[in-house]
Amino acid sequence: MPYATHVTTAGLFDRVAEDYDRWYDTVEGATVLEAELACLGKAVPRFCGNWLEIGVGTGRFAAALGIAEGIDPSPSMLAIAARRGIATRVGTGENLPYPSGMCNGVLMVAVLCFMKDVPHALGECSRVLRPDGTLLIGHIPADGPWGRDYIRKAAEGHPLYSQARFTTVDDVVGIAASAGFELQAAASGLFQPPGSPPRRPPEVRSGVVPGAGFVALALRRATAGSCAPVDPRV
Repeated sequence: MPYATHVTTAGLFDRVAEDYDRWYDTVEGATVLEAELACLGKAVPRFCGNWLEIGVGTGRFAAALGIAEGIDPSPSMLAIAARRGIATRVGTGENLPYPSGMCNGVLMVAVLCFMKDVPHALGECSRVLRPDGTLLIGHIPADGPWGRDYIRKAAEGHPLYSQARFTTVDDVVGIAASAGFELQAAASGLFQPPGSPPRRPPEVRSGVVPGAGFVALALRRATAGSCAPVDPRV
């Protein structure tokens, strides 16, 4: 399954942008997209107000979720996203060219693994979010079936996965906490390994479930709101 891009792999994604996007039209790609969108929608049921997707890629997630604006370092990927009606900018999450407090929400799907400086990028997310805004992270855990498959491919020299740093959900929640975010809700899916028969409709469970291949994490600033953080090990 393809990932969104980062500056270190932008050139690679430029060369494969069309193939990357067409993968989502295959049986496996469409099933994965459906499952990941279901997880994101369970963690955040309504995408209200002004949302930004960091690592928007070809715009599949933004278009499906009604997110109007996205940023990515790959011009070729952004050209496809623009055809889907997404307002695009070339750039990275570590240096967002947006004013402070402009966003009701920020989405990142399979992006953190390619970032040079994740804590700084999360600080940028905090800056552009409104005080009650939501940071929604779609993460592929290193200890899940898809993460393990990508780690194996990376060890074999895969040109894209070898550029990524795969982490666990606990790692992401910990880094987010250091940036001032707390976990509000989570949803898990993609329990089958790559190449397995698709599950229709996709199985999605609340919380961070061991063995999930994809986990959606909804976070807010620790000082915003009165909701108690959830235990990511539920």
